[in-house]
Amino acid sequence: MSAGGVAPSGSSRCVRLDPFALPVRFRTADSAADTRERVIDLHRERVIVRRAVAGMRMAVSLPVTSFLGVALRVLEPISDDDGSVAIVLEHRDPALSVPLFVAPDGSDAVAEWQLWARVLGLRLLIADTDGTLRAPFAHLGALRVWEAQSRRRRVGPMKRRRASILMRRKPGRLPPAPQVFRDEREIIARS
Repeated sequence: MSAGGVAPSGSSRCVRLDPFALPVRFRTADSAADTRERVIDLHRERVIVRRAVAGMRMAVSLPVTSFLGVALRVLEPISDDDGSVAIVLEHRDPALSVPLFVAPDGSDAVAEWQLWARVLGLRLLIADTDGTLRAPFAHLGALRVWEAQSRRRRVGPMKRRRASILMRRKPGRLPPAPQVFRDEREIIARS
């Protein structure tokens, strides 16, 4: 499986890993490797990339937190084929990025993108045409920022608990304050 490369023989047109079946081991194309493929072990907390370069076998073990996020990429068409959509676990080093989902159309891509980000606990990213990654939504740390919505009266969970007549009632009035006499001499009766 690869984002933009040749899919393994016997596979369907849509390459999809199940995020709920982790850990999983799969093969993907790698142009820098001797055998033109690499083996990836994907766990919820760790990713292990195994490949051989210049006759030297190596295994790189990375925590999932070292990845930038889960990116949605639109792949350009190759020759007469239509373009495709890929969901990729992005790393700062492009050789360590891991393709998770590749499909010829984007019908399920957004759902897969959000699902992988939720399962791995990473943020969502979008890859622009020039290759730069950006966040699709405004964030304040791990919190997604939205515009404040106005609160509507008579809508919400409290509506069924309180009678609406209470909103039409006039507010009560306080009794007048007691009078205080100042600057007068006090008359005290003693027997």
